[in-house]
Amino acid sequence: MRTGEVAEATGVNRETLRYYERVGLLAPPERSLGGHRLYPPGTVTVIRVIKAAQRLGFALDEIAELLAIGSRRPGLRVRAEVKLGEVEARIADLEVVRDTLRAAISAGCDDLLVCSHSPSCPLPISS
Repeated sequence: MRTGEVAEATGVNRETLRYYERVGLLAPPERSLGGHRLYPPGTVTVIRVIKAAQRLGFALDEIAELLAIGSRRPGLRVRAEVKLGEVEARIADLEVVRDTLRAAISAGCDDLLVCSHSPSCPLPISS
């Protein structure tokens, strides 16, 4: 498959394909006599896996490791457990932020400086 075909099939642009190649997420493709990249059909699946892993919060370097280790050593399950812990910690942090913002709205905090001097200020302003 040529670059444009892979890009269209996966919804990523040509530069993304070249970037994935540069950082080692994709193996360097064969070249046509005219110098065009010719990707094997499995490339579409690899890119879809990369995009799915990104949506789950994995960084490209983490994805590269997961692709490289395959079924050797602890793979996706162990990494997913770690990532789940990170996501749950972020959710807990965001719940605190949400609750604090709700309290600020309920307290009628319209001016940050005025609110910071009020004993009922719910914002985490340390002195």
